[in-house]
Amino acid sequence: MAKLYFYYAAMNAGKSATLLQSDFNYRERGMRTLLFTAAFDDRFEPGRITSRIGLSAPAIAVDRDTNLYEEVGVTHAETRLDCVLVDEAQWLTRAQVFQLAAVADELGVPVLAYGLRTDFQAKLFEGSATLLAIADMLVELKAICACGRKATMNLRVDSRGFAVKQGAQIEVGGNERYIALCRRHYAEQMGLSGGAHIF
Repeated sequence: MAKLYFYYAAMNAGKSATLLQSDFNYRERGMRTLLFTAAFDDRFEPGRITSRIGLSAPAIAVDRDTNLYEEVGVTHAETRLDCVLVDEAQWLTRAQVFQLAAVADELGVPVLAYGLRTDFQAKLFEGSATLLAIADMLVELKAICACGRKATMNLRVDSRGFAVKQGAQIEVGGNERYIALCRRHYAEQMGLSGGAHIF
């Protein structure tokens, strides 16, 4: 039975590289895959999944109106798919996550979704929250804080490297805008020491 997987982590854990490696493994065995990524992620090239270590592959660009079940269904009807892989899954809508679940449940195609669990304010993204709620398998990928502990938090920084505490939930960026930290160092940077609440 096909399953919906959610691979989640903080920034710089190698989510896109792991996705691209999985895609390569399928294709190397003669299997067909379909890749999706966020349409507004233009850090490298629109409609392309690119990892920080230099791997990349073309993908279908997804916006909030894209029906993933229909997109997969059309391709699957023409030529049987063996796996669907989704990068930046945190930006999916709740409806799109349920569409991915239907791909696994009704079309019998495994879905591997990769994304962040939380934003820079330690709040769940819509896509991540839904994936955490309904995915068959949850897999945490590891990122490392500068102190050596596991990094689970995403700190947004300004051009001077100072913590940003307010702003839009979605802001595309890489190492110049985000730092993966352990919970302790994130709390220190955000002024949350002693359990203070600032949001």
